[in-house]
Amino acid sequence: MKLRRWAFSLVLLLALANLWAAQSIPSDVTFTPNVEFGKGGGHPLLLDIIRPKDTPKDPMPAIVFIHGGGWSGGSKNDCVAFATIAAQHGYFAATIDYRLSGEAPFPAQIEDCKCAIRWARAHAKEYNINPDRIGVWGGSAGGHLVALLGTTAGIKQFEGSGGWDGYSSKVQAVCDFFGPADLLKVVNDAEKGIIPQGWEPLLGKIGSGDDILSKLVGGPANEKKDVCHRASPITYVTKDDAPFLICHGDQDPLVPLDQSILLDKALKKAGVESTLIVVKGGGHGWTNHPEVDKAVADFFEKHLKKEDAK
Repeated sequence: MKLRRWAFSLVLLLALANLWAAQSIPSDVTFTPNVEFGKGGGHPLLLDIIRPKDTPKDPMPAIVFIHGGGWSGGSKNDCVAFATIAAQHGYFAATIDYRLSGEAPFPAQIEDCKCAIRWARAHAKEYNINPDRIGVWGGSAGGHLVALLGTTAGIKQFEGSGGWDGYSSKVQAVCDFFGPADLLKVVNDAEKGIIPQGWEPLLGKIGSGDDILSKLVGGPANEKKDVCHRASPITYVTKDDAPFLICHGDQDPLVPLDQSILLDKALKKAGVESTLIVVKGGGHGWTNHPEVDKAVADFFEKHLKKEDAK
């Protein structure tokens, strides 16, 4: 029996997420919703767990899914369909919520994501997780956050106080779908009148503060350049970062392709394993690109399942 393909398309993800409530959980996985993994802003942070129904003898590699939505919308429900596919391929999968920018500006979002990774390690024995093989996947704003997870291991300023102190938030594999990587460059270009195609909806009128990026950094982005720099995954690239798979459509109307090109070049220059897949004709998400699905499946297989994976 052939394994089902990994359908890592944001468009397909959202479509499946909208249909999920009307569908039954597949019989070969166990779905556990609304598990508290930490605290953020004084309230519980929740995740959903999807794992193989038949628990394997050996500890499972894990993939944590982080939703998009411009840091201001979306929820863990958006990634349940993908997490289910991962569980059907033998992974412990979790899809998480994090504080959105309307509640708290950066770095609240990455603090919550790091808390989720620490939670997974703290509960490795309980859930039969291999704590040395944890990967992350996210698209758009989620791509930005997984890229930060991949480049900020060991940086205490982003750990937060959500819980599970003493456990590492380092990840072993990062799959970044069209996530912003260099926010400072975007703001600097915008000030010069060079707003890259695609960033207009995000920046709005530069200096107004009424745009997605400004809401993330806590004020008009051109007045918060220090935060834009701190919030950029490219800022923290070092040779010991996790391996990356970066996928980006060459017709993306929201996040320009050059953001992923810059990150891929920076990673490679530092000696980090990085693969950039440019999806021809792809926008901010895509369908019917089996070569991308295979690349994602192979990437996680290589870095989380094989005997020599680190």
